[in-house]
Amino acid sequence: MKLSEISKKPQLVEVLIEDEEIITEFGEALTFHTWDRQPMDTFVKLANLTSDSDSKNIKVGDMIDVVRTLVLDEKGKEIISKDNTLPVNVLTKVIQKVTETLGK
Repeated sequence: MKLSEISKKPQLVEVLIEDEEIITEFGEALTFHTWDRQPMDTFVKLANLTSDSDSKNIKVGDMIDVVRTLVLDEKGKEIISKDNTLPVNVLTKVIQKVTETLGK
């Protein structure tokens, strides 16, 4: 099979966070969107951040910069910005879900 046959334009996909902690706190599951395929530079940045065996070397600002481009609303607009952020417990779950989703 030729790679050109599986090369496609990225599509927005809905991601659902529905664990017990989130439902208890917010009364329902939380949803956001992300691209089903990422540009190579985003993928490499994320891989470098998450594969670092010494987590002390991870710069929080770098992680947020990458995550910001991955956490989108239903129109593809970034949810996290300079002025808007998420509670830490939610942000942690969002990062886990994005990593999990991209790994599939």
